[in-house]
Amino acid sequence: MEIVGHRGGWGDFPGKGVGSCVFGGGGGGPAFGGRGGGPGRGYGGGPRVHGPGYGIGSRGPDPGPGFFFGGAGPGPGYGGGGGHGPGYGGGGDGRGYGSETGGGNHGPEVTRTLRDEPPSHRILTITNFSEIIGREEPYESSVFEAYFEHKWRLILYVNGNQNDGGSNHISLYLRSEETDHLTYDGSINFVLKLFVYNGKQDKYLTVTDGIQKRYNYKNKEWGYGKLIPLSTFLDTSQGYLEQDTASFGAEIFLCPPIQVQEKVTFISNPPNNVFTWKILHFSTLEDIVYYSDDFLVEDRYWRLGVNPKGTGDGRSQAIKIFLYAQGHKPNAVVSSTWGAVNLRVKNQRSSNHSQIYSAALYPIRNDYGVGVNTVLSLAELNDAVKEYLVNDSIIFEAEMVKVSVTNIVPI
Repeated sequence: MEIVGHRGGWGDFPGKGVGSCVFGGGGGGPAFGGRGGGPGRGYGGGPRVHGPGYGIGSRGPDPGPGFFFGGAGPGPGYGGGGGHGPGYGGGGDGRGYGSETGGGNHGPEVTRTLRDEPPSHRILTITNFSEIIGREEPYESSVFEAYFEHKWRLILYVNGNQNDGGSNHISLYLRSEETDHLTYDGSINFVLKLFVYNGKQDKYLTVTDGIQKRYNYKNKEWGYGKLIPLSTFLDTSQGYLEQDTASFGAEIFLCPPIQVQEKVTFISNPPNNVFTWKILHFSTLEDIVYYSDDFLVEDRYWRLGVNPKGTGDGRSQAIKIFLYAQGHKPNAVVSSTWGAVNLRVKNQRSSNHSQIYSAALYPIRNDYGVGVNTVLSLAELNDAVKEYLVNDSIIFEAEMVKVSVTNIVPI
């Protein structure tokens, strides 16, 4: 069963909104409210608007079970708009979607779905329900516990909470019984779902807006004034009231206030950020990647890797050097790491080094390497004048110019 507000049809001149076979018509023009269209009837028969903000909807001809008032006026948030599904108003100007209060696009969207699973924390079943129909005062359930033995109580208005727009509806709330000792800053946050059992379908109508509710000494009670239309609830063919018995429920999801946050800081030129790797007998090395020892910069270990036979087309164009991210030091926060590095092949007779900059985001897994293949060509390496290769030895260097550090810190 889909219970969702829907856009009403547009009228082609003031005062007429075209209804579909399911939904009533919306506002037909800038001055007059639309008419509520009944299922299969096209035009509804509602009166026009009395003034900005106070459109009066009307029932279309033969609206059928579960369909209520139709079009309304162009005001900024009062009255129905497009045709109604069970319990939903349309937009304030006949163009918006239905909302809990009947005004389009105002407040959090309340969803109503049917599910098989019963509520987790409380089911309230009332037999001989007809005995309390029409009562203005609320029924207060017994106290029940949920989450760290916190005490709660369901508050049921069988004739609607008039102070919360609940006219002609069932209203249901969850009240905390332990907020007197709480200050505003000592509040507790929950996401709330309220339920009505449908015996015909053996499912639970689930009503929620998905918004965290803050219970404190000022706000002890949260819920929905328009849980379900009273006419729908009392219609025994709908399945919510069977054999004069009805069941309601609550489900509470704790949203504890966050105490800490993950903070990522970028450190420029950290201490001990230069690692030097000298390789002897370079010409005798095989066509594989060789690795340096690990070196630690801030919270993470790193290593260099190089293939002495070069890379690229023909495998003899340039030296390719890699920077690999390794594991984190003990007690470090294990997360991705930003690493920016100057990679060098050092000139062993002067400061005329060959250098290239590389930066990347390194994942948490070990041995993730980022390579550059233009740091030095093999022709330059073998040029004795340039003095990168001296006595068959070569020196690589990594200067970590920026790394990220992750910490868990209090809010």
